[in-house]
Amino acid sequence: MTTTSSLPASDPDFLARETLRLLGPAPDNWVPGHAGIDHNVAIVGGGQSGSAYAFALRRAGIGHVTMLDAAPDGTLAGVWRTRARMQKLRTPKNLVGPELGLPALGFQAWYEARHGAEAYAGIDRIPRLAWADYLDWYRGFLGVQVRYGTRVVHIEPVTGGPVAHFRLHLETDGAPRIETARKVVLANGVAGNGAPFVPAVLLRAVAAGLAAHTADAIDFDALRGKTVAVLGAAASAFDAAAVALESGAAAVHMFARRDHIAATPVSRVRAYPGLYDNYHALPDATRWEQAIRYRRAGSTPPADSVERVLRFPQFRLHLSTSLSSAEVESGRIVAQARGETLRFDFAIAGTGYVVDPSARPELADIASHILRWRDRYQPPADARDDELAASPYLGSGLEYLEKTPGATPWLRDIHVHNPAGFASVGVPLGDVPSMRRDIPASVARISRDLLLADLALHEQRIRGDVPADFGAELYAGALWKPANTALAAA
Repeated sequence: MTTTSSLPASDPDFLARETLRLLGPAPDNWVPGHAGIDHNVAIVGGGQSGSAYAFALRRAGIGHVTMLDAAPDGTLAGVWRTRARMQKLRTPKNLVGPELGLPALGFQAWYEARHGAEAYAGIDRIPRLAWADYLDWYRGFLGVQVRYGTRVVHIEPVTGGPVAHFRLHLETDGAPRIETARKVVLANGVAGNGAPFVPAVLLRAVAAGLAAHTADAIDFDALRGKTVAVLGAAASAFDAAAVALESGAAAVHMFARRDHIAATPVSRVRAYPGLYDNYHALPDATRWEQAIRYRRAGSTPPADSVERVLRFPQFRLHLSTSLSSAEVESGRIVAQARGETLRFDFAIAGTGYVVDPSARPELADIASHILRWRDRYQPPADARDDELAASPYLGSGLEYLEKTPGATPWLRDIHVHNPAGFASVGVPLGDVPSMRRDIPASVARISRDLLLADLALHEQRIRGDVPADFGAELYAGALWKPANTALAAA
């Protein structure tokens, strides 16, 4: 008889299947149901973080989890086949990702099963499209279901009833719909607590269709033979410049405010386990100091992203330069930079994102109640940073905290797994480096909160009668019977 463990090792999913077999089935859902509650947890975002949350919650015995994604289908979900334009991931290839401690479910095992160990050894970092293919496999193999074409337009707290929960106002394929959930996880990407930042100088060009942010879908083929401006010099700006050049742009001019390209990855100095594993326990002053140090050093593009644009003689780099104006004339952008007039056919803003929950329709009504870093910590004058201070001050389970104690306790039921949590956790939430530590921490908090919210029901459950596995007849024949029964009776 053939068993699961005797499947041929040539099956590329053999190790993954064996891991799940040895791990055993996921626990049954232990969360009590309540009338009017559709979901225990709603995950907003069906990318790598949302998928990892879905698997981790399942293994924690938390059922009735739904994952929502606004993309119309899986090919457009996440970033890896859309606005991510790098050739390789920017992180080391051996970091723990969505496998969360189960190596057979990780990228290395998946890649080696299809291409061999030598092929994996031969890559320095993970190719972007290979990572996208791996995530597709991860969702499919684990049966992670994503409800595509579903956008969360409003999160409404409901405090009445047996348990606190949220009404989720949704648009599903354009039709309005309301569902309820006790917990919400915001695994919705870099703009999940704000919006792409477009400098004011480019707003007229954006309105005229002559400029876009790197977060936007850009028709790079339309830039063939055109002159393009790129504002910013972080990784996404270099990636966009490279794709424009590779698509045949006549020239690309990059404008950087600094007098150099940021090249010092200061976050590496705190990547050791003691600090990484316990980052949330650090004093606020230390966490703020590290966040400021990172922002002042600048986001560093990988060297190969810089080399990618340097292959083109039509690439021009302007250091210590910003556009002082950008007017639209005759279908082109006429810009002023350091007293020089420059003309462009298109401009791309690689200028990052602003943290502003009120800019998100689903968070607009609750944004004013969210505790921010500016509410919790006042840095020295020389360490002020108003943009960083607008970041949410997250709890140890990545939950929002209330600005006014006791006023909005339901905020702790919204968990943030997007880069707005950087000041609190020291890494961009949602990127691979955040997964090993922060997803288990958040799931543990979700589990604890759901248990304590129904404590009376669980106390009733654990006091319940338990039938005996066997009766006294099982061991009756082994009872000792003294020879002198009279003496035994005495």
